[in-house]
Amino acid sequence: MLGKGRRERALPLWRESATALRAWLSVRPSGRAPEVFLNARGEAMTRSGFEYVLDKHVQIAGRHCRSLATKRVFPHVLRHSCAMMILQSTGDIRKVALWLGHASTQTTEMYLRADTTTRLEIVNETTPPRLRKGHFRPPDQLIALLKAE
Repeated sequence: MLGKGRRERALPLWRESATALRAWLSVRPSGRAPEVFLNARGEAMTRSGFEYVLDKHVQIAGRHCRSLATKRVFPHVLRHSCAMMILQSTGDIRKVALWLGHASTQTTEMYLRADTTTRLEIVNETTPPRLRKGHFRPPDQLIALLKAE
């Protein structure tokens, strides 16, 4: 699969996904293209074609799940959702970067900022600082500096 920057990406599949894919390939209409998903003309499905099909299914699902009706769902959301699931299950940003095909973990760090579970774990694992009770009393030099401006 060609991804962003025309880089080829290969993604591993869960067993369940591989089973479903094999089942689909056994009943899929044959077409003029070797791609897995074909459009009505038997040609490779385009990105916009996939967006159209996804939107159609999101609208149907939105009738049964009201919260989904107000969400913007597009193909990249599926990619982000998968990345968040991998981060939450493994806790390893390197695995997320590998899964997404990122050349550097710096690109993947946005998922760390988005994952509130990781933040809570960090807070719970750290020892809170010891704070001394008291009142802040600014030094005279600070007061003089502030009055001068």
